[in-house]
Amino acid sequence: MKYMKWVGIIAVGLLVYSCFLPWVAITGPSIIAGGMNDGGTNFGKPGYFHLFFALLFITFHLIPRLWAKRANLVVVALNMAWAIRNFFILAICRGGDCPERLLGLWLMLLASVLMLLAALFPDVKMNEKN
Repeated sequence: MKYMKWVGIIAVGLLVYSCFLPWVAITGPSIIAGGMNDGGTNFGKPGYFHLFFALLFITFHLIPRLWAKRANLVVVALNMAWAIRNFFILAICRGGDCPERLLGLWLMLLASVLMLLAALFPDVKMNEKN
């Protein structure tokens, strides 16, 4: 997996970009919520956690040590869990209003999966001792 370092860096950029896009549109009360904009809902701003995980991921991803790659697995697992939580919680139907999933929500999920793949297949050179 020669190019996984670049896939991880591109995935972090995509995750940061998706946090600033709208994630769901609720048509009843005309609300648009995103990662950094709650749109008047009680969702909060879940994009901040993604930005924190992206910072940790890029730090561990660029360190060429085995302990950093192992720590990165924990970071991407937490990020993936947070992404799945956001995907389902924000897009669930409430009170007869079903929100429409927008591009930002799909990009956030795709970037989290790409980060997971980049952490699962790191480009690490192992020293062989005879």
